Amino acid sequence: MKSKTPLLIIASFFSIYVIWGSTYLLNKIAVMQLPPFQVGAIRFLVAGILIFIIAKFSGYSLKITRKQLMNTCIAGFLFLAGGNGILVWALKYVDSGLAALEISAQPLVVIILLRLIDGKKIKAMSVIGVILGIIGIYLLISQKQLISSEDTVVGLIMIFFCMLSWAFGSIFVSKADLPSNFFINTGYQMISGGIFILIGSFAVGEQWIGFSSWKQEVQLSMLILVVFGSIVAFTSFNYLLRVVSPEKVATSTYVNPLIALLLGWYFLEESITTQSIVAAGVLLTGVYFINTKKMLTIFNRFKKEA
Repeated sequence: MKSKTPLLIIASFFSIYVIWGSTYLLNKIAVMQLPPFQVGAIRFLVAGILIFIIAKFSGYSLKITRKQLMNTCIAGFLFLAGGNGILVWALKYVDSGLAALEISAQPLVVIILLRLIDGKKIKAMSVIGVILGIIGIYLLISQKQLISSEDTVVGLIMIFFCMLSWAFGSIFVSKADLPSNFFINTGYQMISGGIFILIGSFAVGEQWIGFSSWKQEVQLSMLILVVFGSIVAFTSFNYLLRVVSPEKVATSTYVNPLIALLLGWYFLEESITTQSIVAAGVLLTGVYFINTKKMLTIFNRFKKEA
């Protein structure tokens, strides 16, 4: 099941661009009341269960091979436990817009890992992009109002490890033997990732807060995270990883930080400094240098196929 329908690919890109851009705000709202690993565990376990229920009533088989099960568990750990679970934890100490800006450097991490793991040559334009990305990250984290807070510095460091985990996951999934049905694939990753985060929650001794005590805005945030942020967007993400390259999928970081910045500023009154805006411009320019030629090629191909 590797249909490369242009309309489906465009819709999937819209999903990971716009919906995921809003999840920074939604996660930030949730962790303002709930323990971070509780947020991740509930989000992914509930989403995974719902996916399996929908799949069952839709006549899809949930049967997969042992190798596929192992691979979905690895992907669930890299994407959801390492990539998302720790990110949500970091949001307790970092503004949602700032976290999204740092995550925008992910394409740089992907392209460097592809060079280290696959020996993939980094082209001249991409080298410029990597240099700009490093400068952008420096501008972002060198702000005095950030480094003056030890908790914020720790949060920013943890987000960097989230990027590494997510980048490894992107490369792994693009090659691994996974369930051919992207919906089923997502369900297994959600369940496994949720279990890993649940174990992490027990390990650090989180005190869970009962649903009846959740604030209304937390309930709404969790609902959107489960249905749209997990089921819709993550299924789109898994689909794209099988039909386009990891670098192309990573271009969601063009739009995600801009949406996150605006939503964080509007709903949570998070400050947007001039240096952060400059850092965002430099970072996204770097990502553009890495991906622009490849993205133009794929869109031109779409036009020919349409």
